[in-house]
Amino acid sequence: MKLPVPASPKFAVWMVMNMAIAGVATYALVAPSTTVARRIFLPGETTHGHYQIELACNQCHQTNGGNDESNASNVMQDACLRCHETDLDTANDTHPASKFNDPVHADLLKTLDAQSCLSCHREHVAERTLAMGLTIPRDYCWHCHQDVAESRVSHEGMRYDSCATTGCHNYHDNRALYEKYLDEHHGEADILDDATLILLTSQQNGDDQTQETQTQVVPDISDADPQIVRQWSSSAHFAAGVNCTQCHQPEAEDSLANHGTTTTAGFGTAWNDHVALDTCRQCHARQSETFLRGKHGMRLAVGLPEMQVAMARLPMRSDAAHRQLNCNSCHAAHVDDVQYAAVDACLGCHNDDHSLAYLDSSHAELWRQERSGDIDAGRGVTCATCHMPRVATGDDTFVNHNQNSVLRPVETMVRDVCQRCHGLEFSLNAVADPELAQTCFDRPPEQTVTSVEMAHEWFEQRRKRQQSRKRSGSR
Repeated sequence: MKLPVPASPKFAVWMVMNMAIAGVATYALVAPSTTVARRIFLPGETTHGHYQIELACNQCHQTNGGNDESNASNVMQDACLRCHETDLDTANDTHPASKFNDPVHADLLKTLDAQSCLSCHREHVAERTLAMGLTIPRDYCWHCHQDVAESRVSHEGMRYDSCATTGCHNYHDNRALYEKYLDEHHGEADILDDATLILLTSQQNGDDQTQETQTQVVPDISDADPQIVRQWSSSAHFAAGVNCTQCHQPEAEDSLANHGTTTTAGFGTAWNDHVALDTCRQCHARQSETFLRGKHGMRLAVGLPEMQVAMARLPMRSDAAHRQLNCNSCHAAHVDDVQYAAVDACLGCHNDDHSLAYLDSSHAELWRQERSGDIDAGRGVTCATCHMPRVATGDDTFVNHNQNSVLRPVETMVRDVCQRCHGLEFSLNAVADPELAQTCFDRPPEQTVTSVEMAHEWFEQRRKRQQSRKRSGSR
């Protein structure tokens, strides 16, 4: 009888390594999306717009068995729209997919499928990712507009990849760039005479609360910290009648209301010092919804744990690395201080050149003057003024907590932010200068974007032609 030959040490090591690799691969595919193992199989670096949710693979990729390329493409398209469709609608998207349903565009779609987000935007291809954080082909405008010089003499000789130069064209959002708007705002002063931001509802109506409202609310826990009670009693929550258990034991509050009792005993609810976003959302729905669409809250929107400051790709303060981003990161739990949230909360984490330059800027000086009462409310400029602009909705206003909405491309900030105080041409000149952004706009812009003047000249020529035709017709 011949005994089996023992495996060589090299073969044994090879077998162990392969089994380990197979084990890790299997674990990565079946384990929760927050596991480190899943990161091993990322096909490439994720853009800085999506890297926070890169471990939630099923948010973008097919997971229900569909393998054909067209099906996968549809899944990806749906994934893009789940997160971005609201913003596209708000911007009145100038190139919606529906625009290309007309058969007249069939030949163009053979060259560039403008109905699919994936034609221009790809993930995990770092070599094609531009400074804006997206993969955008530089020649995508040319495929449909290569004959533009025939109708716009001013465009003759322009480079095929210069269309998206700041102050000219934006593929999706042209609210501050379309020709009629550019012409209407031609010749505006650098700083407008009525330079004032949208006031919050509390600033419009005053912060005084009636004594009747104040005396109706008392702490609903007997062992409350006296200092916390003092802070709470001066807050907007107190004025609105929001009590302790409504935030810290919301399930108990529901039980009290449903069962007509005054005690939380027997309802199985525990006191929670960490107030969840869903609790805040009950009263602050618009702020919460926009927070989830921004970089600070996008992880929560896909079921991942809260973002930690250490995850950021921008320079951050080392002593803030451990902090988690939620409502309380900027809004202290029991102190009603939106002024702190507008500047100090931001600088408590951000450590990049743009952020650090703010305190020495003219915008910050205006903010200090507003806080001291030397100028009217709405004249000061904070971090939140530009990155979380106020939005007017009928008789009410709220702060848009999605800082992405006016971050990239930079000209999207012009209409919602810059033009509250500055003329259009000055605003476009300012955001077109990347060095000026680094110094937090500490000086007037030194370069000139020609789009405003070009649009004005085009309309002037058209007006002259119309007048000429009228004179000819009256003879």
